[in-house]
Amino acid sequence: MSKIEPRDRMIVALDLPSVDDAQAMIKQLGDSVTFYKIGMELVYAGGLDLVRQLSSNGKKVFLDLKLHDIPNTVEKATQRVADLGATFLTVHAFPQTMKAAVKGKGLSPLQILGVTVMTSYDDSDLIEAGYSMGVRDLVAHRARQAKAIGINGLILSPEEVAGMRALIGPALQLITPGIRPKGAEKGDQKRVMTPGEAITAGADYLVIGRPITSATDPKSIADAVVDEISSALG
Repeated sequence: MSKIEPRDRMIVALDLPSVDDAQAMIKQLGDSVTFYKIGMELVYAGGLDLVRQLSSNGKKVFLDLKLHDIPNTVEKATQRVADLGATFLTVHAFPQTMKAAVKGKGLSPLQILGVTVMTSYDDSDLIEAGYSMGVRDLVAHRARQAKAIGINGLILSPEEVAGMRALIGPALQLITPGIRPKGAEKGDQKRVMTPGEAITAGADYLVIGRPITSATDPKSIADAVVDEISSALG
């Protein structure tokens, strides 16, 4: 397990409709959170400037764009993201896409994460989409490709973490959405775990959105998640 502080392992997803809403949440969470995820919903609402703002204020930013296009487009887009100061950028874990993103980030500190299989998918969804293998086999296939290409980490559900850690060892960071504290609703996620379970399985970072941002007291929930991470590590 890599040496990452418990609080830095929790990434709060700012899946909110406006930059004003996001800034209000950031203020409410204060020093309880050091790492934020900004996804497509907020980006399309003007959130790219927020990436720069958070980075300049000492926060880490996971820019969740899930890039997937022709290699030249992915390469150039990754170059632009590197200029924003983000820590993580997601791309879909297709070989051409991952190779283009690695080329685009160049010598910048930006870390590329490959999205293996979305946590809202299960085996039946993959069959419907035309895949000949189930979730676990497809995640393993993409993990091997990602390791060979040299990206920094993988996005995968907590259910796949233990198996992928055994498969690839410490070579890649494992980042898991689909994290739900005990008693929280699953929402549209199908493959979930609690924070402690995911850390014990071998996850490096946990992405948590609605259980924190929709809570009556988001700061207390965030602190409780960090405490659970600390206990799992200890």
